[in-house]
Amino acid sequence: MLILAEDEGRFGRISGVRRAWAPRGCRPVAPRHVVRKYLYGYVAVCPVLGKLSALVLPWANTAMMRLFLDQVSQDFQEYFVIILMDQAGWHVSHHLKVPENMRIISQPARSPELNPVEHIWDDLREKYFVNRAFPSLDAVEKTLCEGINSLAHHPDNLKSLTNFPFLNVTS
Repeated sequence: MLILAEDEGRFGRISGVRRAWAPRGCRPVAPRHVVRKYLYGYVAVCPVLGKLSALVLPWANTAMMRLFLDQVSQDFQEYFVIILMDQAGWHVSHHLKVPENMRIISQPARSPELNPVEHIWDDLREKYFVNRAFPSLDAVEKTLCEGINSLAHHPDNLKSLTNFPFLNVTS
């Protein structure tokens, strides 16, 4: 049995400007634009193994959630998986079919601080999206995939970001 945490993050072409270091007397330049086009990163992480399953999909809805759960089920097929999720509408929908090797447990409402995946989104936004303007949604997708793949290839980093003590009930 494994315990995973899951969340979706919205990434798009709206860029926010953050403070940046620059030499004294020099003013850093950061592009800013507002284009309301988005895609969604879906991530389920197993902090104990330092392993994640991820998809980048065009929407956040029940149909996309089903695709993602099927992917997680396949990636962790040798385990029975318990997934902690928030209470988004597509997580609690009666139309959502959950794979046989998986059970969903809802986290308390309005408690993102309990979800380790929030740390993944913070890390990706800080390292790959700060002060950048993307020419297209394809560029956003490519950057998001690079960030997720980088985390997936560094299990120790993933563990340090997501290994919340309350998730260590099976070790």
